[in-house]
Amino acid sequence: MSIEQKITQLIRPEIRALHAYPVGDASGMIKLDAMENPYQWPADMVQEWQGILANCALNRYPHPTAPEVTAGLREVMNVPAQYDILLGNGSDEIIQLLAMAVANPGATILAPEPGFVMYKMIATFVGLNYVGVPLNEDFSLDVDGMLAVIAQQQPQLIFLAQPNNPTGNLWAEADLTAIVEASDGLVVLDEAYLPFSSRNHLDWLDRYDNVLVMRTLSKVGLAGLRLGMLFGRPEWLNEINKIRMPYNINVLTQASAAFALKHFDVLDQQCAELKQQREWLFAELQALGFAAYKSEANFILARVKTDNAREIFEALKTHKILIKCMDGAHPLLAQCLRFTVGKAGENQALITALKAIL
Repeated sequence: MSIEQKITQLIRPEIRALHAYPVGDASGMIKLDAMENPYQWPADMVQEWQGILANCALNRYPHPTAPEVTAGLREVMNVPAQYDILLGNGSDEIIQLLAMAVANPGATILAPEPGFVMYKMIATFVGLNYVGVPLNEDFSLDVDGMLAVIAQQQPQLIFLAQPNNPTGNLWAEADLTAIVEASDGLVVLDEAYLPFSSRNHLDWLDRYDNVLVMRTLSKVGLAGLRLGMLFGRPEWLNEINKIRMPYNINVLTQASAAFALKHFDVLDQQCAELKQQREWLFAELQALGFAAYKSEANFILARVKTDNAREIFEALKTHKILIKCMDGAHPLLAQCLRFTVGKAGENQALITALKAIL
C-alpha cells in the first residue's frame, strides 16, 4: 500500500480537503496583514521584564491555572468575582475547547460570514456541522437567516464577534439580543478587538445564562505570547476546563502576561494611538478612491472600485508592504483589501506606495 493510499485510508476526508491556515512571509516588510500592535515596550519596561524572565523556573511545569494572570485580568478588565476565567493558548485553543465540549453526534456550530475563519476550521477539525449565514450587503447581521437556522437546527454553539473580523463593524444590539434569546445553545461573544471598540458585553453574563465572553491579549501587543481568555459562569467553565490540557499556559507566557497586566496603561496608550491612526488612514484611503468601511477594530476593510484588488496587493509587496487580500475569501468581500493600522510612519509609507501604484 502506497503512502497516498494509507493517507486516504487513515485521514478523514474532510481533513484531507482542508488547506492549512495561510500565513504570509513578512520578512523585511512593513507588516500590515495580521492585526498586530506594531509598538514595542519602552526600554525600561523591557529591562524589568527581562529580569523577571531570568528568574523563571524553566525546569518546572507552569502553574496549572496561572493565578497571577487571572488576578491581573480581573483587575484590568473589571471581571466580577462571581465569574470564572479560563485561559487558552490563544483564542484558537478556547474555540477548540468549546467545540470539543459540545461535540455530540450531529452537533452544529453557527456563525455569521464573513467572519473569523477558525470557527469553521475548528468545527471541521472536531467533526461538527458548521452553518455560516451570510451577512447583509452592508455587513449587518441577517437576523432572520440566523433565527431560521436556530429554529431548524438548534445549534449547540454560536459565535458572534464584536467587532467582526474582517469587516470591522459592530452589530446592532437588538440583533444580538434576538439571537441570544432565541438560542438554547451556548453563545460566545468574541471580543478580540475590544481595545479598539466603543462597546463591550461583559455585563451580558448577568443578563443571560447561556452567554460566554471571549477575549485575547494578542491585539494589545502580546500576540507572540498566545494568550486567550474565556469569561463565564463557573458551571460552564468547570465543564470546559475538564478538556483543557494541563499546563497549557507556559511559564514564560504566565510571567510575561502577569507583568504586562501590571503595566496595562502602556498598552492602553498604544491602543489609543492606533485608534487615532485608524481615523487618519480611513480618511486617506477614502481620498484615494477606496470604498473604506468604518471600523471599530485595529484594521480597515476597503473595497477597490477599479476591480484590481489582487494587483494592488501584489504591487504593495514590491514596495515591501504586506497587507491581506480578502478578494475571493467570500462573495461579500469581492475586491476587498484589509489594512492593519500601523504606526504613523508605516501608515504613511502605505499611502505613499498606494499613490504610486494607483
